[in-house]
Amino acid sequence: MADPKGFLNTGREGARTRPVEERVKDWNEVYVPGSLLPIISKQASRCMDCGIPFCHNGCPLGNLIPEWNDFAYREDWGAAYERLHATNNFPEFTGRLCPAPCEAACVLGINQPAVTIKNVEVSIIDKAWESGIVAPQPPERLSGKTVAVIGSGPAGLAAAQQLTRAGHTVAVYERADRVGGLLRYGIPEFKMEKRHINRRIEQMRAEGTRFRTGVEIGRDLKATDLRKRYDAVVIAAGATTARDLPVPGRELRGVYQAMEYLPLANKVQEGDFVAPPVTAEGKHVVVIGGGDTGADCVGTAHRQGALSVTQLEIMPRPGEDRAPHQPWPTFPMLYKVTSAHEEGGERVYSVSTTHFEGDEDGNVQWLHLVEVEFVDGKLTQKPGTERRIPAQLVTLAMGFTGTDRENGLVEQFGLDLDERGNVARDGEYQTNVPGVFVAGDAGRGQSLIVWAIAEGRSAARGVDRYLTGASDLPAPIRPTDRALTV
Repeated sequence: MADPKGFLNTGREGARTRPVEERVKDWNEVYVPGSLLPIISKQASRCMDCGIPFCHNGCPLGNLIPEWNDFAYREDWGAAYERLHATNNFPEFTGRLCPAPCEAACVLGINQPAVTIKNVEVSIIDKAWESGIVAPQPPERLSGKTVAVIGSGPAGLAAAQQLTRAGHTVAVYERADRVGGLLRYGIPEFKMEKRHINRRIEQMRAEGTRFRTGVEIGRDLKATDLRKRYDAVVIAAGATTARDLPVPGRELRGVYQAMEYLPLANKVQEGDFVAPPVTAEGKHVVVIGGGDTGADCVGTAHRQGALSVTQLEIMPRPGEDRAPHQPWPTFPMLYKVTSAHEEGGERVYSVSTTHFEGDEDGNVQWLHLVEVEFVDGKLTQKPGTERRIPAQLVTLAMGFTGTDRENGLVEQFGLDLDERGNVARDGEYQTNVPGVFVAGDAGRGQSLIVWAIAEGRSAARGVDRYLTGASDLPAPIRPTDRALTV
């Protein structure tokens, strides 16, 4: 282990964020550049190298956390990078975006603050990039087999990289104008600067992966034609059908889905717009939905100069400690203050939107809400609690219900769906159509980035076995696995 007394002598210390008044004026990542490396060796020493490291099960990728913690403590960055990349293709993504179920499962976390696993992870990979350790890994020989990957989010990229390294010729099809999926256009720049994506894409191109942007399978290219061109297909198109809010006034201008609002802000950072077509500047903003996507809308509205930002959540405010029904080492639902929440705004819990009110020109001006509570397990409105709040821009961040059914991909392939409306697959991630596989949110439903990468890696093994009869690629998880998360 790193330091037998590390967890006794060293307290938890996380990454430092830049002052709020500074960071809301730009779109750079919120953390102080270079602030982690001076403290990370000490933080890694808090890892106890447990006999049963529950952090392994907390992470769907099965990351070798005690091993790379030990190497980080010894500042052997090359060895730490090797162990980190053994299970995770893109630790610079997960180290910035994952909610860290591994930390919730940390044994130290039973009665002390958990090890800063996520911070150690991102420090290792950032150091590796800076040191030039990260290099393309092209295959020694080609198999002569071809694979199409639909979608360039974390699941699609992971599957594509694994299959390319196995010797197959892989083409990734992305309907947007740039590669990255939700990593590119769903995650704001202040959470992850897009240079991290660009760097990985260049590595993958150097390994042999090909990218086709601006092509939507089902519309621009029929799924059946794609199937004829390639020996196998991986569907990693995500769960992009957003949950809507069917209340009076939903049709008013100024009410948008979060994924209509967030990509426009990112496109400004890419240089596509001087100013976003939809902006929070000078407006009272209401974000409906209390999850990470809602927080992304909050942080974006702050940077655009909103007059006020209010985030609504229909559920009660979570506690700051584990609830009895969420014991260690499961991933608990806790009250969380993100960097966006540190920047201002109000959060309102246990409320439900009844309707929107607009002006004579059809622009939203007010949001009407009512307090709710659970009575005999049923969500019920509390009489006499109705009120309205100013709302000139409303974003709906209430999650996603499944893969896109409107572009014809599901029907053209003839895919079966499961009881939740996701694309059904077997233990090898293969659909009911031979040679067609599915990974990530398209098959799992809306989930975490670590699940997407893990499923992409696992689906790649299934494809490799289908094409060659055997595979040396690792298979971290099965489609039915749930690890220790809830």
